[in-house]
Amino acid sequence: MGNKQGKGVDAVSDVVIVAIVGAIGSGLCSLLGVFASSKLTQYRLQELEKKVQAHNNLIDRMYKVEKKQSELEQKVEMLHRHDE
Repeated sequence: MGNKQGKGVDAVSDVVIVAIVGAIGSGLCSLLGVFASSKLTQYRLQELEKKVQAHNNLIDRMYKVEKKQSELEQKVEMLHRHDE
C-alpha cells in the first residue's frame, strides 16, 4: 500500500510539472504573439503616416497651383479689358 501512495504522489508531481511547463509555454507564446503584433501595428502606422504626409504635400501644392491659376485668370481678364 505504501508503494501505491508513493506512485500516486509521483504521478501528481509529474502532472503538476507538465501543467506548469505548459502554462509557461503558453504564456511565452502569447507574449511573443503580442510583441509581433505590436511590431506589425507600429510598421503599418509608420507607413500610413508616410501616406498622409504625401497627401498633405499634394494638398499644399494644389492650393498653390489654384492660387496661381486665379492670379493668371485675373491678369488675362485685365488684358481683355485693356484691349477693348
